[in-house]
Amino acid sequence: MVLGRARFHGLDVAVAPGVFVPRRRSEHLVEVALAHVRPGSVVVELCCGTGAVGLAVATRVPVELHAADVDQRAVRCATGNLGPVGGTTHLGDLDAPLPATLAGRVDVLLASPPYVPSDEVALLPREARDHEPRRALDGGTDGLDVVRRIAAAAPRWLAPGGVVLVETSPRQAPAAVELFRGHGFEASGDTTEEASVVVARQIPIGVPATEATSSASPSSTTSACSLRP
Repeated sequence: MVLGRARFHGLDVAVAPGVFVPRRRSEHLVEVALAHVRPGSVVVELCCGTGAVGLAVATRVPVELHAADVDQRAVRCATGNLGPVGGTTHLGDLDAPLPATLAGRVDVLLASPPYVPSDEVALLPREARDHEPRRALDGGTDGLDVVRRIAAAAPRWLAPGGVVLVETSPRQAPAAVELFRGHGFEASGDTTEEASVVVARQIPIGVPATEATSSASPSSTTSACSLRP
């Protein structure tokens, strides 16, 4: 990273003081998202920070992109990054600022939320611990507080056949998968050495939950522990 800029998925992304710097491991979230979008898809990035993930997706596939964050500095930064791809930014808590016109229209809802357990933030590398905003790191007692909220909120926004993609650590992926299954999704984990993406779809009406979940067993592993430095 150079001052004010960061390389992410082959792109030069503007960063700003107090805004979480996108990490290379989140490029896996981009790759998973690209497998689910098509030209014209409606894509929403929650906890967007700089908007780097949405930017990387929209640079490669023309989509209708929306990005939201609770932090004004992050939204200001994302607005600058996403302007060239026609992205729209929203300031507010999680999905609260999204316009009602998006309800039932979102093809891909993605997020790289804070997922470090509260008592492990102090164990992160100094560059993250001392220089990143804590709200971008701290995911609550088990690191899954925001993931729970996303699982609960997502059904309102998804179009038929829409998918939720959420980055977690490989260690947390099995629990995150179960959270989404508990909200009526079929879900699995797409895992690399450093990060895991939970891939969740709502179970179609008329399909028994046991049948859907049995066909979507998580591919994640619990042997690796990757936090969010």
